[in-house]
Amino acid sequence: MTAVLAALAVVDRARETELLEAALASGAHVVLEGPPGTGKTTLLRRVAAGRDRSFALVEGNAELTPARLVGHFDPALVLSRGYQPDVFVDGPLLTAMREGGLLYVEELNRVPEETLNTLLTVMSEREIVVPRLGTVRAAPGFAVVAAMNPYDAVGTARVSSAVYDRTCRIAMGYQSAEAEAQILAQRAPVPSDDWRDRAVALVRATREHPELRVGSSVRGTIDLAGIGHQLARARGVAEGDWQAGLDAALVALSGRVRVDESSTRTPEEIIAELYAEHFGPAPSDEAGDPGEEPRPGEA
Repeated sequence: MTAVLAALAVVDRARETELLEAALASGAHVVLEGPPGTGKTTLLRRVAAGRDRSFALVEGNAELTPARLVGHFDPALVLSRGYQPDVFVDGPLLTAMREGGLLYVEELNRVPEETLNTLLTVMSEREIVVPRLGTVRAAPGFAVVAAMNPYDAVGTARVSSAVYDRTCRIAMGYQSAEAEAQILAQRAPVPSDDWRDRAVALVRATREHPELRVGSSVRGTIDLAGIGHQLARARGVAEGDWQAGLDAALVALSGRVRVDESSTRTPEEIIAELYAEHFGPAPSDEAGDPGEEPRPGEA
């Protein structure tokens, strides 16, 4: 168990861990609310492992029907044996209920309303009536934990007050720069501590840039480091090479950020600007091109 917990360690989340453990111990259901890459899933996995509770993960999307969540009768066995309890295939919800485990629903605000209504009944009554199967009651320890990104508007719906009334909410913002640097050092190769800190500062700057309405999570930092490492090897240049780093930043971050509608620039232009701010101008810009003609006014 110690090794498992070490692998699931959550950096700079002691307070949120304590809050989640207390809420679950009290029998409450919980919504973890925050932007992507803030450790919501990792936090819950660590808490579940520490309490020896089963963990059923469900991805919230338009395809998550009540039948996929609850379960279904096996059609082939129904033909030969009829609607018997032993031919019912439990879905993640019934599995968690029977085992007294945690049902984790990612992207709660993408779940169809019909499926959410099924969850509402279970959270209120701690039981569910399944046609032809009967009533299934939750074993002690069962809880629903959901996660959502409140800033994502594409493909999402407003979560109703009925959901919030049945859950406790834990807000999870971005971690500190020191914590993100620690995460990066654990997840990807970095040329030096200085490069690591500059990369973290670059990604954090995307969250505050006036032309970006959505910045990158720490996952962007991890990919930046990993891609930069592989580019340096492929090109035969030094780790931390300026151009390799820029190309890695463009690949890792341009798809993660969202440019504000009022901006006339592309994501690549903004990322290149931020990269130069944190890693300095291109080496040729500093030294000048030896073969270049002097500009007017230069010696």
